[in-house]
Amino acid sequence: MEPVAHFDLNRYLGTWYEIARMPAGFENNLIRVTATYSLRNDGKVKVENEGVDVKSLKRKRAIGKAKFAGSADVGYLKVSFFGPFYADYVILELDQDYRYAMVASSNKYLWILSRTPALEKATVDASMEKARSLGFETEKIYFTPHSTQQ
Repeated sequence: MEPVAHFDLNRYLGTWYEIARMPAGFENNLIRVTATYSLRNDGKVKVENEGVDVKSLKRKRAIGKAKFAGSADVGYLKVSFFGPFYADYVILELDQDYRYAMVASSNKYLWILSRTPALEKATVDASMEKARSLGFETEKIYFTPHSTQQ
């Protein structure tokens, strides 16, 4: 998996809406999922993931941290929600205006993110095709509802 080049962390900071994901146990039953990135005082990135559990209707939140895996201009970070254990956070695709992104952590985890709760079908279709070309089982992808009617 090749991370994006010419990455600008400051433009990436802020809130992203999860449009779709590969199923992951830590996100079971979650809808209206967002990820918010902000700078920490130590130079790392605060990662705050939130979603609503469809069964309890309670908001769940996980707070972690991220750091660059290498050069700060490459979209490849390491993220941790559990102490000293870090996982890959590889930005595989990023709109030039930082409106949407596709992120992976190994070949098991994949997310399509957007600055808005909805993303144009053509953009989603193109991201799905890229994911398929990278070997992801796109038929397993879950599209995350953001409607308050859920």
